[in-house]
Amino acid sequence: MQPAKDLAAIVDDDALLAAFSAGAPDAARALTDRHLGRIYALALRMLGNQAEAEDVAQDTMLRLWKVAPEWQAGRAQLSTWLYRVASNLATDRLRSVQRHRPADDSALDSLIDPSPGADDVLITAERDTALHYALNRLPDRQKLAITLRHFDEMSQPDMAEIMDTTIEAVEGLLGRGRRALAAMLRPGLTTKNGAAGAALKARVK
Repeated sequence: MQPAKDLAAIVDDDALLAAFSAGAPDAARALTDRHLGRIYALALRMLGNQAEAEDVAQDTMLRLWKVAPEWQAGRAQLSTWLYRVASNLATDRLRSVQRHRPADDSALDSLIDPSPGADDVLITAERDTALHYALNRLPDRQKLAITLRHFDEMSQPDMAEIMDTTIEAVEGLLGRGRRALAAMLRPGLTTKNGAAGAALKARVK
């Protein structure tokens, strides 16, 4: 059995998964260190709740350990499989708790700090809040497409595989999602000078 430091240095995910199936627990640790952070980040952006994002990330990895003995090397990219499982779990949670509720626009106004020298902090805070505000109003599939493309910087073919659809469908979801975000993040939505709204619109072009 290879030492833990050697397992962590293995680049090929399939080899690590095979090592885990052969009885090397350190291979699981190496795979977790490599992938858990990104899976958690995706779930957090989808759900907006740390505890639920942690649950999704952990459930995703548990499902990986369950399928490890039957995993066929080269049949699918492990990172793509993990993203697909995590996105499906997050989408199921969004639907089950009916998270798409009308929001109180005053939550954005409460961020305004008129104190001198606070402009940069204000714009940064408003960007994050406004983006979360707007993303949560998108349909689940559009939200996932925007998240994968603009936060995880995935290619459209990879997105199509994760979302179990076609590249053309991905393009349609991105287009509709971008238009909806542009409308919600129009200048003036979050600040009097529209700085946060304009910056966020540029982010999703």
